[in-house]
Amino acid sequence: MTAHDHPPHTPQPASADGFTADGYDTVRRTFQRLLDDGRETGAGLSVWRDGTEVVRLNGGWADTGRRHPWTSTTLVQPYSLSKAFAALTALTAVRDGALELDEPIAAYWNGYRAHGKDRTTLRHVLTHQAGQPRFPASAAALDLLDDAGLRTALEQAAPEYPPGTSMGEHALTYGHLIDAVLRAGAQTTLGEAFNDVVRPALGLDAWFGVPDHELHRVADLEYADPDWPRLLPAAPWLQTPAGALDTERANSRAWRRSVFGGVNLHATATTVARFFSHLTAAEGPLRRLLGPQLQQEYISAQVTGHDTVFGTPLTWTLGFLRDRTKIAKGGVGGSVGWWSITHGHACAYLTRRLDDHSRAAEIAAALGDDLTVRTDG
Repeated sequence: MTAHDHPPHTPQPASADGFTADGYDTVRRTFQRLLDDGRETGAGLSVWRDGTEVVRLNGGWADTGRRHPWTSTTLVQPYSLSKAFAALTALTAVRDGALELDEPIAAYWNGYRAHGKDRTTLRHVLTHQAGQPRFPASAAALDLLDDAGLRTALEQAAPEYPPGTSMGEHALTYGHLIDAVLRAGAQTTLGEAFNDVVRPALGLDAWFGVPDHELHRVADLEYADPDWPRLLPAAPWLQTPAGALDTERANSRAWRRSVFGGVNLHATATTVARFFSHLTAAEGPLRRLLGPQLQQEYISAQVTGHDTVFGTPLTWTLGFLRDRTKIAKGGVGGSVGWWSITHGHACAYLTRRLDDHSRAAEIAAALGDDLTVRTDG
């Protein structure tokens, strides 16, 4: 972290920009309070209901120099929220018959048979049961952007537990496992399939590998506290290879143009909330993309148990966390998207200020939602 991450005496914009429909004044006030209190320095908030965006708020700055205000077109990296989109990309290959959810992925990726991984399925991967929640120690010397090296490290490593017997969010490995299976079984990559198939089908303003002509829209990440990376409960799962939580690396052109499918989607708040608004819809682009059976597989509970990374009981779908009130996915640093089963709305809070999830939790409370993930239904 450098001194210019928090320039002294730089004023925040006086008010949040955007709009709120009638009945959402509490949401606007909550968002404004986060800006006024300095807990937020750059974020976008979107809420969709009945096919309409009813809240679109932007506040703070998109850059560490505090020169460019955050706008509705600002792209930001939401860390593990990216996983829901990586999983969806894999499911398009299932739709096409190139992959199967319950066939061993070693049938496509022959080298993956090593060390007891021969029965690992795509369903195990998508539900964080593949036994590779982190890269092995052998990957410590690899560069963060050495895609081929990291895939090989996963191929050659023994799982931390027999696949399908336990679960823990595959923090950095998720996208690389999906990418490797797509390469072997569908002759495409995660980045290619997402950008060429998923993006246009759903009308997403989101990218795995931001193209040069869109880089000017990407927000700079910054720490709320210089010690934030070290204090994270998930830190042990994010250390290998080094650099995933390094803002200098994350803010680099090379990183933004790369595909690191577990964490580095870049998207707007509006596009994420709109995406979540389609999750359960019987008519809409997600249903048209996947068909009714795979759409239901995508959002339905697949496994419930103790997640060894989160350290708490959770229910995973093929890409989301789910309980009786919501379908949700968040990312380290504070970005969250969710569909409220209870209230029938979708929300995305995307931030560049890396901190905890209390800001999104306050937005959720203003909407009558609770972001605490339970396993009671």
